[in-house]
Amino acid sequence: MRTRRVTRIVGLLDSVGSVGALLMALAAPCCLPLFAMIAGAVGITALGLNEKLVLFVLQAFAVIAVIGLAFAASRLRQFGPLILGGLGVFALFFSFHAMFSALLVYFGLGGLCVASAWNYLISRKGGGNAAGLILQSVITCPKCGHRAEETMPTNACLFFYECSRCGATLKPKSGDCCVFCSYGSVPCPPIQQGAACCA
Repeated sequence: MRTRRVTRIVGLLDSVGSVGALLMALAAPCCLPLFAMIAGAVGITALGLNEKLVLFVLQAFAVIAVIGLAFAASRLRQFGPLILGGLGVFALFFSFHAMFSALLVYFGLGGLCVASAWNYLISRKGGGNAAGLILQSVITCPKCGHRAEETMPTNACLFFYECSRCGATLKPKSGDCCVFCSYGSVPCPPIQQGAACCA
């Protein structure tokens, strides 16, 4: 249950980072004329926030977004959103620290937002993995300590697993439904979804 909660929280990092960066850009309209119109119409400029602090927080949110995209890329094995988000953050940092360009800032923020939306669509489509399940688990052999990353089936349990190093046949421990629940780094998909067991 705890794994599922952590997975959901990490899954939101890219969205939180992108939206936060966009809001901070709206709160610092002096450098970005397009955002000045929007921020003035909405009334964000009336807050009178410190521009340096706002731009620093904008960059922090951009980094949070890329961290979320990296976690999603490792989980979903789709690297397109991470590459686009990374290019967006590079454009932001280059613009703020090397040569300021409002166009680069717009590109960077747009890239982050598109990458987050793309990542959301991939995670929802995800080939039956709409629940945010983690399908990769590292099984550690209790006899020799060998570790191997395996993909867990979503429609069946794995009751026996043969270690590729020592040849030991692993069976579920008493009370566990499969070898992933006993020796894996991540429990099997039914347990991640809160079901009692796969059997």
